[in-house]
Order: sequence, then structure tokens, then C-alpha cells
Amino acid sequence: MSLPAATRGGFIHDPQGIKLDTVKRLKEQNRSRISEYLKEHPHAEYIEGSSGIWNLPCQIALPCATQNELDEEAARALVSGGVLAVGEGANMPSTLPAVNYFLQQGILFAPAKAANAGGVAVSGLEMSQNGMRLSWSFEEVDERLRLIMKNIYRSAVLAAEDYDLPGNLVAGANIAGFLKVADAMLAQGVV
Repeated sequence: MSLPAATRGGFIHDPQGIKLDTVKRLKEQNRSRISEYLKEHPHAEYIEGSSGIWNLPCQIALPCATQNELDEEAARALVSGGVLAVGEGANMPSTLPAVNYFLQQGILFAPAKAANAGGVAVSGLEMSQNGMRLSWSFEEVDERLRLIMKNIYRSAVLAAEDYDLPGNLVAGANIAGFLKVADAMLAQGVV
């Protein structure tokens, strides 16, 4: 049995740029389907399913749904469509062959362990506030998060450079993460 069109998922493509205020109103206030976007922006299109999303021409791609959603075939389609940068916003949404293809093609690739660290960082900030019985404003939390993310990026860039892999944020994030754990183990006297 197939689901009626109104219950299946899909995505919108707006060549004039997605209007975030419309999306937020539809999803957060009205609890409407994303296909309702077309009523206000008839020049856009709604595409059922999600498999074709990587075939759309773009400069920046942000896979953030599920693990291994972006495979090598999708990576090739993105590169053919002009992608310049890919930033993972979920737990490893790109397969290893896709990541390798992006790196071979010189695409700036921000791996999940670095690019998606914001959620973990915000949880840590929340625990700090609770533990110290503090209440930070949105602006204070945002500034702290920005500093954390800048430091993660800087650590990945420097680690990649230190190990003769300049520009490889995947290797840099892996190396920086390993070094941080190793330093913590040394500090605790484990080694």
C-alpha cells in the first residue's frame, strides 16, 4: 500500500532562494506540510521524495538528515552541479567513498565531528549553567558557541597543517580529536 501524496515527504526548490520566514511559519506555527510553500511562492517547486535533492545545482550542500544519506553517486552529482563546500550537520551523513570523492575534487568538506559539534557544545553550556546555577542570555550562549566552533575549526586546520595535510579538515578534525583525548589521558595519569 502506498501513502497518499499528502503524507509522503519531499523537498522544495526555490531558484530565488528559500524564504526562511515562510518555512518557519509553515512548520513551527501552522504545522503545515512543506509543499504549502508553493501557495506563497508559486515560482518554486515541490519534489516528492528526497533522492533527487543532491542533483540540484548548488554551491553549498548541508546534509543533515540521516547517516549515509549522501553516497558517492550523490557526491558526483553535487560536484557536477557546482558545489564548492559540504558541511555535515548530522551524524556522518556522507559515506566514506563520498567524503573521499569530495576531497579528491578539492571540495571544502567539513566533517560531522567538527561541523556538527555545536549541538554537543550547547548541551555542555547548558550543563555548565545548571551546575553553576547561572542563566546566560541568548547572546551570551551564542557568543560562547561561536568561540567554541572557531576553536574547533582552528584546531582542525592547524592539525592538518602540522601533519602535512593542509586544507584537509577531515584529517585535521580526526587528528585534533585524537590529540585532545591523548592529552586528557596524560593529564589523568592514564599513560
